[in-house]
Amino acid sequence: MERRSGILLHITSLPGDHGIGSMGAEAFKFVDLLVETGQTLWQILPLGPTGYGNSPYQCYSAFAGNPLLIDIPELVNDRLIAGTDIPSVTFRTKNIEFEKVEAFKIGLLKKAFTVFQANFHRFRDDYYQFLSEQWWWLDDYALFRALKSRKNGLVWNEWEPELVRREGQALATVKHKLEDEINFHRFIQFVFFRQWFKLKNYANGKGVRIIGDTPLYVSLDSSDVWANQDIFMLDDLARPTFVGGVPPDYFSETGQLWGNPVFDWNRLEVRHFDWWAARVHFNLRMFDLVRIDHFRGLESFWAIPAGEETAVVGEWLPAKGRELLTLLKSQLGTLNVIAEDLGIITPEVERLRDDFGLPGMKVLQFGFASDVTNENLPHNFGQNFVVYTGTHDNDTSLGWYLTATKTERKMFRKYGLPHDRKFVRGLTELAWASVARMAIVPMQDFLGLDGTARMNTPGTATGNWGWRFSWSQVRASHKVFLKKLTAKYNRCRP
Repeated sequence: MERRSGILLHITSLPGDHGIGSMGAEAFKFVDLLVETGQTLWQILPLGPTGYGNSPYQCYSAFAGNPLLIDIPELVNDRLIAGTDIPSVTFRTKNIEFEKVEAFKIGLLKKAFTVFQANFHRFRDDYYQFLSEQWWWLDDYALFRALKSRKNGLVWNEWEPELVRREGQALATVKHKLEDEINFHRFIQFVFFRQWFKLKNYANGKGVRIIGDTPLYVSLDSSDVWANQDIFMLDDLARPTFVGGVPPDYFSETGQLWGNPVFDWNRLEVRHFDWWAARVHFNLRMFDLVRIDHFRGLESFWAIPAGEETAVVGEWLPAKGRELLTLLKSQLGTLNVIAEDLGIITPEVERLRDDFGLPGMKVLQFGFASDVTNENLPHNFGQNFVVYTGTHDNDTSLGWYLTATKTERKMFRKYGLPHDRKFVRGLTELAWASVARMAIVPMQDFLGLDGTARMNTPGTATGNWGWRFSWSQVRASHKVFLKKLTAKYNRCRP
C-alpha cells in the first residue's frame, strides 16, 4: 500500500536502430532511467500483434506477443542470426514506419527460424516447456495466423464455411498443409516470451513493477473470436450483431465506435468464465499489475447495432463482472488489478470497483473542465487511485495547455499552476503531491513535449501509435526534477 510513482511509455516508443522500440538494450536502459529517477512503476500498452491501424487495442490475439517488439541484437546474441544477416536499412527515428519495420523484422525472423530448426538441440528443453505451458492459446493462434497469411489477410469469417465453423476434418487438413508456417508462428512466440521475461525479470530485480494493459474487448479478426465464437454476440454467419464502443463523451460528440464484437455474458457464465479467467491469470503472470481498460464494461456495456456509422445509437446491456471478479478473487486471493473507470461511470460501476478494492483512475487533464467540484481534481479524490497527468488517449499536457479553453485557464489560475512551459511540471507536481497511492506521468510529459508527440487521437483510424523519443531529449534537469519530486512527496523507492 506504499506510495509509488512511475512513467507511462509503450515499448514501441523506445529508441533504437531498427525502426521501432523493442525488448532489447534500450528497454533495459529505460528501466535504469526509472531507477535513477526513483520510480518504481513502468506502465505499458497491450503487447499483442497489431492489425489494421497498428493499434495495440486491436490485436490478432489477447495472448500472443507482437513480433515487431522482438529485439534483433538479441537474436544475434542467441546465435539465431549473424550480424551480417541484418540488412542496412534506414528508418525514421521520430515515428514508426510500420509496414517497413514489419517487412524488415519478419524477414530476419524467417532466417532465425531456419537456424532454429537446424540447431534445435540448443533450444529443445526451453521450447518444449514453452509449448507445454502455452498450447491452450498458441495452437489456435499459430493456425489462425498461418491461414490468414495464406488467404491474403482475409477476415476469418470470410473463409470457407468449414473453416469458419472449425470443422474437425477441415482443421486437420490445413494443419497438415501449413505445418511449417504454423511452427514459424510458434517459434516467433517462443522468442517473444523469452525476451519479454528476460526484460521483466531485470525490471523486477531493480525494484520496478510493470503495469500491463488488458483491453476489455478483443478484435473480431482475432484467433480469440475465431476459436471461441460462442462467447460473443455473433449471427449464423459469424458476423457481430452488436459491437462495442462508448456513447458521446469528452473525446467525441458522436461517441467512439470501436467495432469489436461484444461478449455474450450468459454464455460466459455457463462456461464458468473460463476464457476470461485464463486471460486474467495469464496477464498477471506477464505483468505485476494489470489495468483493465474500459472497466465499466464489466458492469454494463454500450452495445451498438452492427452497421451503425457512429456510437450515438446503442443500449446499455448488463454484464457479469461481479461474478467474474468473485471467481478470480477466490482463485487469486489478491487482485492486482487497476480499474480504468473513466467516462460515463455510474454508482453501480463504482460499487463494483470498490467492493473488490480495486484502484480506479484520475486524470488531471479532465479536472479543469468545470469547477472546484470536479472529481478529477486532487482535493476531491481519495487514496485508492492511480493519478495521471494524461493518458495515451490524451494530448500531451503541453499540447493540451496550449489549446486550453477559458474555463480551463481560469481553473489553472485557481490552482496556482504556472502560465508558461513550466505548466507541465506544475501539473506533474500536482499528481505527485496528491493522496493517490500511485502517480503516473506519460514519457511525453516527463520530457515536456507538445502535441506533435501525441500517441493517439480517439476516433481516428490512422496516424496514431507511431511516436518515439530519443535519448538526446532526456536532459539532466528532467531527471533531477522527477527524482526530487518523488522524494518530496514520499513516493521514494522502498
